[in-house]
Amino acid sequence: MILYKLFLQQCIRSKEVWISLLLITLLGVIGIIIGNKHLERQQEAIAEVKTYQEQHFDRQVSLHNENLGLLLYYAKFAYINNLNPLSGLSIGQADVNPTVKRITIKTFEGQKYDTDLVNPMNLQSGNLDLSFVIIYLFPLLVIVLTFNLLSEETETGTWRLVVIQAKSKLGFIIPKLLIRLMLLYVVLIFLFFIAKLILNLSLNFQFFWMLGLSMLYVLFWFTLTFFIISFKKSSGFNALLLLSVWLVLIVFIPAGINSYISSKYPVPEALNTAIAQRDGYHVKWDTDKLATVKKFYKHYPQFKKYGYPTDGFWLWYYAMQQMGDDDSKKERDALNEKIKLREQISKQIASVIPNMHLQLVFNQLAGTGMSQQMDYLEATDVFHEKLRLFFYPKIFEGKHADTIDWNQFTPEYYKAQIALQPLQGLATLIIASVVMLLISIPMMRRL
Repeated sequence: MILYKLFLQQCIRSKEVWISLLLITLLGVIGIIIGNKHLERQQEAIAEVKTYQEQHFDRQVSLHNENLGLLLYYAKFAYINNLNPLSGLSIGQADVNPTVKRITIKTFEGQKYDTDLVNPMNLQSGNLDLSFVIIYLFPLLVIVLTFNLLSEETETGTWRLVVIQAKSKLGFIIPKLLIRLMLLYVVLIFLFFIAKLILNLSLNFQFFWMLGLSMLYVLFWFTLTFFIISFKKSSGFNALLLLSVWLVLIVFIPAGINSYISSKYPVPEALNTAIAQRDGYHVKWDTDKLATVKKFYKHYPQFKKYGYPTDGFWLWYYAMQQMGDDDSKKERDALNEKIKLREQISKQIASVIPNMHLQLVFNQLAGTGMSQQMDYLEATDVFHEKLRLFFYPKIFEGKHADTIDWNQFTPEYYKAQIALQPLQGLATLIIASVVMLLISIPMMRRL
C-alpha cells in the first residue's frame, strides 16, 4: 500500500497529468451536454407534432369535409421513434435520421427516407457525444499517462536501482499502471454520474453495461501501452509508436473497412428503387385506368366489391399510388437485404477491432444502430399499411370526413429493441486485453 501511495503522489504532482484529466473531463461534460441538447430537440419536435396533428386534422376536416380523398392527400400521421435516453451518450443513426416521421397514405416508398433539413457541414462533422470522447480521446490520455512509464526510469538512470532493489520488475511497473488506470476510472465514473444527472438516466442494466464496456475499453488501451513499453525503447519511440497505433486503429482501419464494404457491396438498388417507385406511380397517368384498378384489386382482393367505376377519381388515384410501392417491391427488398448484409459484415469485422466493436455496441444499447433504424422503417411501413386499410374503404364509399373520429389518430410510438447478448458485447474487449497481457508479461519479465 505504501508503494501505491508513493506512486499516486508522484503521478498527481505532475501538472501535465492534472491538465490532461481536467481536459478530458471537460470534453466529456461537453459531450453529455451536446447529447442532452440533441434529446431536447427531439422532445420538442415530439411535443410540437402532438399539438400540430390535432390542429392539422381539424383544419383539414373544415376545408375538405365532403372530399375525404382530397383530405387524405394532405393529412399526415406521426409515427415516432421514441429515443432511449442513452442515445444522448451515443447518438449514432439518430444524428442523420429523423425521430418523427409524418406520413400520408400515399405511396410509402416516396416518403420512407425523408429527413429533416440539416446543415450538411454539421452532418459531416457529427456530434461530439460521450461515446466519441471515450472511443477517440480516452486512448490519447492513456498514451499521455503511460508512454514514458518505463523509459523515464531508464533515461533518468533509476532503472538499475529498481532492478537491484525491487523484488519483481512487474511488481514495480504494474502498480504504476494501475494507479493511472484508477485515475481514468474515476474520471469515467464521474462522467457517467454527470450523464445520469443531466440526461436523467435510469440505473438499469444498459447503463451499467455501457459503463462496464467503457472501463474494459480503457483497460484494453492500458494493456496495449503495456505491450509497447515492454520493448524498453525511448520515450520518443514509445510516443510515436503509440500515436501511430491510435491513428491506425481509430482512423485508418475504420475508413478502410468502410471503403471496402462500400465497394464490395454497392447499393445501386437505392437508385433503382427510387426510379421503380416513381415509374410505378407516374406512368399510371398514361395507363388505362381499368388495368391499374385490376392490379390494385389483385393486391387487395377485399376491395373488389367497389367495382370499376369509370367516373370516379379517388379509387383510381389511390390504386395508382399503391402501384408505386408494389412496382418497386423487388428493388426495395433487394436494397433492404443489401443494407442488412453491410451491417452484418461490419459487425463481423468489428468483432476483432475493439474501437469499432465498442461503437457498434454503444449504438445498439442506445437504440441508435443501423439495424434498429431499419427495424423502425419496417415498423413505419406496417403503420402506413394500417392507415391505408382503415381509410381506403371510407374513401371508396364516399364518406364525409366528419363521420370519422379523428381524435383516435394520436401520434404512435416505436420503441427500439436491444437484441444483444452481454457476452457478445464483452468478449472482444476481454480477449484483446488478455492477449496483450499474455504477450507483454513474458517480455517484461525478460527485461
